[in-house]
Amino acid sequence: MTVQKNLILETKGKKPILYDVYRPKSEARSTPLAIFCHGYKGFKDWGAWHLVAEAFAEAGFCFLKFNFSHNGGTVEQPIDFPDLEAFAQNNFSLELDDLGRIMNSIDNGNEHLPKEVSNISLIGHSRGGGIVLIKTSEDERIDKVVSWAGVSDFKARFQEGTEAFQTWEAQGVMEVENSRTKQMLPHYFQFYEDFKAHESRFTIKNAVKNLKVPFLIVHGNEDSTVSLQEAKALHSWNSDSSLEIIPGGDHVFGAKHPWKGNVLPPELQIVVKTTIDFLK
Repeated sequence: MTVQKNLILETKGKKPILYDVYRPKSEARSTPLAIFCHGYKGFKDWGAWHLVAEAFAEAGFCFLKFNFSHNGGTVEQPIDFPDLEAFAQNNFSLELDDLGRIMNSIDNGNEHLPKEVSNISLIGHSRGGGIVLIKTSEDERIDKVVSWAGVSDFKARFQEGTEAFQTWEAQGVMEVENSRTKQMLPHYFQFYEDFKAHESRFTIKNAVKNLKVPFLIVHGNEDSTVSLQEAKALHSWNSDSSLEIIPGGDHVFGAKHPWKGNVLPPELQIVVKTTIDFLK
């Protein structure tokens, strides 16, 4: 396979997007493309995502994983989160725009991708699961979509009406600790205001009901971050969806950061195989 790391997608007037491309050793004339979206506090180089990418390339896919432009990382430091101001400015509109920019780069003849892409699939982990579902409901270029430990409801996470929410609104900023870097990550209240301004669009249930393409939901039965009930809710909203429950699977399917091994944890192996079979 060929691996191209830390490629830069520039768009005038916007923050750059950093991405990796994994291509199969022997490409067919037309190659399927899988695009992976990380979740909240996530990044493309987290844990075992590189081994996931390699598995897809070995199965004949071109695999693209990227950092959302406002995830807190920079072009120079894609793993640490030195740009806390960007993190504070992030919102769902920006993440959907970033994914749109990746999609548009395919149409514009991205030199790092196969000349001919046979179909495009989106895979989203955690919050990224919600993002790919909304994008798929809006964009006819996408052929299949997969949610890994994905959320079913953005609104519930704001905990409207609680004391914490009211403090956030009054102060304009709320901080959450990043257990990996021990940083206090700022969230400006604009994040909620952006959600409210586009609430119908950002209601995942609406997106799922409007999907016109095959949809796979993969979730661990021991996920303490995003409840299995959210996966079951997604499944109930779309009669054409498939739900695969991973026994013993936690929110990251047995992986952690950093991942020092050169094989995937067993639960994530099942996730990858299940997803590849579905996409094929």
